[in-house]
Amino acid sequence: MKHDVTEEIHHWKELISGDIPPWVMRFIKLTGKAINRHEMIKADDSVLLSVSGGKDSLALALALSLRLKWLPVSYSMKAVMIDWKEHPIGTMAQERLHEYFASLGIPLTILEEEQYPQSFKGEFNCYLCSRNRRRILFNYAAEHGYPLIAMGHHLDDLVETTLLNLTSRAKFSTMLPIQEFFQGKLHIIRPMIEVHEHTTRRLSEVYQLPSVKPVCPYDQTNIRSRLKPIVKELVLLDRDAREHIYNSHAFSYRIPRKNSVSEDRSE
Repeated sequence: MKHDVTEEIHHWKELISGDIPPWVMRFIKLTGKAINRHEMIKADDSVLLSVSGGKDSLALALALSLRLKWLPVSYSMKAVMIDWKEHPIGTMAQERLHEYFASLGIPLTILEEEQYPQSFKGEFNCYLCSRNRRRILFNYAAEHGYPLIAMGHHLDDLVETTLLNLTSRAKFSTMLPIQEFFQGKLHIIRPMIEVHEHTTRRLSEVYQLPSVKPVCPYDQTNIRSRLKPIVKELVLLDRDAREHIYNSHAFSYRIPRKNSVSEDRSE
């Protein structure tokens, strides 16, 4: 469902002050529901937020911060963003992001890194860029003692990944809500995996999140951008098409983590 284009514009600081409308509260609780369902975060965990600067990672930071206000337990967070030297986001954008995360109570570190390292030997594509970003994040998490990396992937990302793997690789697989690496020393978690992309887009537009979109040479031509209209067509056939694809993966497992708890049953 699309939101009204004439919807009144607000500021993200209103949400932090506690003026949270029902639709934003539903978004926060849906994020919490996925955290509990897949036992992503336990009491006293240290979570590293992977920040791209876009609407999704900023929405995730907002949800994870605001829900702490009514949880009976706590967890700590730090955010890290990779700013490519070849396409820097600029001083003003950095200042807006630092203000946003400081208001959420989440320290933000911005790393200046090379998008085209010499090891690529002149080659560049989405796979290499993604692998480079993940390498940087994993190294940072290991060096600073973070066992969890939270990413801003949502339900539409899962659906697109499913279609991509099915049609291009003959595999029925997708991104996992919680993914283990290095024999359990590190987990990637995706708390917004049950949230529609239009919700994060609405949140960003209505509450003017300070999102910044780093330059991507393949932004409008990569396979995911071409899959988005296909997903929209599927939803025209059945409005719950995204949920059906999600449920078809039968995420009924639990990846054991010591002392894991469902810390907010109200969600």
